Amino acid sequence: MKTIKSFAWGFCSFVVVWWGVSWVTNNRSLPNPLETAERFWALREVLLIHAGASLLRVFAALSGALLVGVPLGILIGRSQRADRLLGPLLYFLYPIPKVAFLPVFMIFFGLGNFSKVLLIFAVIVIQVIVSIRDAVTKIPPAYFQVMKNYTNQWRHVLRFVILPALMPALFASVRVSIGIALASLFFAENYNTTYGVGYLILSAWSKMDYPQMLSGILLIALMGYLLFASIDWLEKVVCRYRQS
Repeated sequence: MKTIKSFAWGFCSFVVVWWGVSWVTNNRSLPNPLETAERFWALREVLLIHAGASLLRVFAALSGALLVGVPLGILIGRSQRADRLLGPLLYFLYPIPKVAFLPVFMIFFGLGNFSKVLLIFAVIVIQVIVSIRDAVTKIPPAYFQVMKNYTNQWRHVLRFVILPALMPALFASVRVSIGIALASLFFAENYNTTYGVGYLILSAWSKMDYPQMLSGILLIALMGYLLFASIDWLEKVVCRYRQS
């Protein structure tokens, strides 16, 4: 119920601001919410297909980023040698806009879905590594000392000390990654694409079909909200120990 109320309040506030700006500017490139809603409803089946294609790319890239980023972040956070070896590389790559590698991905991996997923993966994986590394380094050393009294096995340390301690940072990193991944769709789906929200927005923009373009933007906002709400729910389920 709280999630529904927050969504309703946020959506209504957004619509009011949108309507006000549309009325003040009186520009055909910014149609009012009612006109956009009519087009959104008329395109609802097509929009679902585009949303499904984009979500599959986002989930694939996010899954890959977590599978690579979480173990690497833990390794760098626990090993000074790994930190000295990989830390400077992370700091060097972090500020580089990953979309700059798009031509490289296209040349080596073609124009298909793999290069699009790889671009989104490249955008988010480094911030996952950095977030997890920072979370691991902030675990009090006393926790590991206490754990040594019971066992020295790495899997037990990982399960009972490291993973519970980094869960808040992990969920925070997933939220940031989802936002970045959705924003990256605009670049990832702008070539050799038939379905995808980014393609829909760019196609409508090139045809000056602004109601359809804003329908795509609104669709990304709805996708983001649903994903964030799902992550909030999952965090409450997984991190019940923090609430108690």
